[in-house]
Amino acid sequence: MAKCSLCNQGIETTFLGKALGTTIRKSGKVYKVCSQCQKKFSHEDLLEKL
Repeated sequence: MAKCSLCNQGIETTFLGKALGTTIRKSGKVYKVCSQCQKKFSHEDLLEKL
């Protein structure tokens, strides 16, 4: 189970194993973000916090 890079909570998955969230690339590194953090913060805020 993957964890969110911001809140460190587990990211839920579908029955096929796909994560219910998104991935954000910043300077060549990939970060996973849960759907709750996506709702709270804008894209620019997410990039600043990572």
